[in-house]
Amino acid sequence: MAASAAGLKNRSHFFGNCSRGRATPFFVDLKPTLMRLSRYFLPVTKETPADAQIVSHKLMLRAGLVRQTAAGIYAWLPLGLRVLKKIEQVVREEQDKAGAIELLMPTIQAADLWRESGRYDAYGPEMLRFTDRHEREMLYGPTNEEMITAIFRDATKSYRDLPRTLYHIQWKFRDEVRPRFGVMRGREFLMKDAYSFDLDEAGLKASYEAMFVAYLRTFARLGLQAVPVRAPTGPIGGNLSHEFHVLAETGESAVFYDAALEDVTHEELLTADASTIARLTDLYAMEAEEHEKVGECPVPPDRLRSRRGIEVGHIFAFGTKYSASMGMTVQNKEGGSAHPHMGSYGIGVSRLMGAIIEARHDNGGIIWPEAVAPFRVGLINMRADDAGCASTSDNLYAQLQQAGVETLYDDRDERGGAKFATMDLIGLPWQLIVGPRGLERGVVELKKRATGEREELSLEGALARLSLG
Repeated sequence: MAASAAGLKNRSHFFGNCSRGRATPFFVDLKPTLMRLSRYFLPVTKETPADAQIVSHKLMLRAGLVRQTAAGIYAWLPLGLRVLKKIEQVVREEQDKAGAIELLMPTIQAADLWRESGRYDAYGPEMLRFTDRHEREMLYGPTNEEMITAIFRDATKSYRDLPRTLYHIQWKFRDEVRPRFGVMRGREFLMKDAYSFDLDEAGLKASYEAMFVAYLRTFARLGLQAVPVRAPTGPIGGNLSHEFHVLAETGESAVFYDAALEDVTHEELLTADASTIARLTDLYAMEAEEHEKVGECPVPPDRLRSRRGIEVGHIFAFGTKYSASMGMTVQNKEGGSAHPHMGSYGIGVSRLMGAIIEARHDNGGIIWPEAVAPFRVGLINMRADDAGCASTSDNLYAQLQQAGVETLYDDRDERGGAKFATMDLIGLPWQLIVGPRGLERGVVELKKRATGEREELSLEGALARLSLG
């Protein structure tokens, strides 16, 4: 049976309903319908969930980004997953720029690895431990220092194999006593952790600074103001550590810092280098607990500031803690042996989504930065029952798709107010509004979510503005 090329352009040809040995053809329309709200899965709610205590948790549930499946464990719904993947990609790109090499380690680890380092019994009840059917002791990894050390130890023998930094982005599990605040303090979470291997302390310092820079750039690209804070090393070990805190009024930690940190510009962070590190590390910043230990603060009172912060990253330099305890050695340049010096560098990828919302929201909902917005444009057809509005909206949608502009098209038969509320709630950077009154004058309306600024443009002008960024 013949079919015209035009008829097959937007369709896929299948055969079914076989009867008497003959196949009856049917067609499935493959026009871009998946990003139309009438066909999308976006379970938004008007009510604030009773168990949600902080803004990000409330908005993530209301905007249909996640759903809790057990205490501290969440399913990532389509809109939330799109944001999560974009955050992950920004993190990945900056790790790659820093010279780190990506791999993927499993979520389940053998207890024997942790016994080698001496951490199996010391880590605490946050580690989820279990036995498999062969009675082997296993754990759901809360971190990967032991595993990456074993992998690198078995493959590396010479100083020529150093330095190296390896990273992965993987789900982790920590059995929090009181999981709360949604993805900010969950039990299962997506994390980027990197591990550096160097021959000596000088090499470790260079690797540490490279990651310091990568973190500054990462958070700046995500539209966040992050402060590097001197921090205790805790169970990870070592004697040098920094946390990175996103400044937000709803932050869980009190952060003290030198007011000069406020003079560091967004552009400086995006292009951070060694001089930026020198400038930042000379400026005093620490959490409240450490601040109390110090007593007399080294910053003049008129320059001391205190803000709330959300921890989104943590870096450690712990030297030979794991390489020595796990018997990892390499041949040095003199022919002897040495334990490589190691560092560990973590970013809470899923936690970052909550931090972005905490820092960027208003009474209407989320305000996504363009770098991680699930869609760049929300196209609103104000009158689904109006043929002119429907036709114009369909054409705009097709042209935006063709131009590579990620667009979520609200083609539902709903009131305009409900559509505006949904778009404000989910926080797409731009809203393109098509209504019958505007079309009578040959214009559509473009709204910038971050400022609420509205502008009337011709159809061509609106397309040009959105296509060119």
